[in-house]
Amino acid sequence: MIKVILVDDHTIVRDGIKALLAGQEDIVIIGEASNGLDLLSMLKSGHPGVILLDISLPDYSGIELCEIIRHEYPTIHVLFLSMYTSEEYIFNAIKAGAQGYLPKNISQAELLLAIRTVSQGSEYFSESISNVILKSYIKKAKDREPENLNPENSLSKRELEILKLFAEGIPNPQIAEKLFISTRTVESHKNHIMQKLNLKSTVDLVKFAIKHQIIDF
Repeated sequence: MIKVILVDDHTIVRDGIKALLAGQEDIVIIGEASNGLDLLSMLKSGHPGVILLDISLPDYSGIELCEIIRHEYPTIHVLFLSMYTSEEYIFNAIKAGAQGYLPKNISQAELLLAIRTVSQGSEYFSESISNVILKSYIKKAKDREPENLNPENSLSKRELEILKLFAEGIPNPQIAEKLFISTRTVESHKNHIMQKLNLKSTVDLVKFAIKHQIIDF
């Protein structure tokens, strides 16, 4: 059972999310908060698997809360749901430790998929959010990426396949299903790819794939 806490300062938004999540056998809302102080107080008595968090709150910002949560409660997964979709907000959320980011105009199906994905420890970014990330790194890839790394020489055929799917924004569970392997195996391949290419983060993987034309954008 995936335990979720909703954090948004608008009651109508929380009510709407609750309606979207109602009836799901594997998801239960264990609490809701309209500000950061209430959330932090709530976490002292119980931990959810996923916090669905807004950026703009009346006391703390969502970014500040994310940093606190990742530091003090590292087993909790933070998924942002926000109307703010600019590069600055998205990258600040990633730096703070968020495992996912969604705009507020997503469908019920994508919200459910995102919650289930991040609850398993994987990352989930909606297509529009991924596009913001990709566009930013396209501009910087040539200057920041080593020129002498040839992915075809460095990676196995399976690793190249996984790198391509991952860079296209496909979540780990879907990659696993597509390739008939486990999610754990996908994550293991991803870690090996990062080690071989000397990459430090998920966005570095995407950037590498763009520069070496493993994916088109």
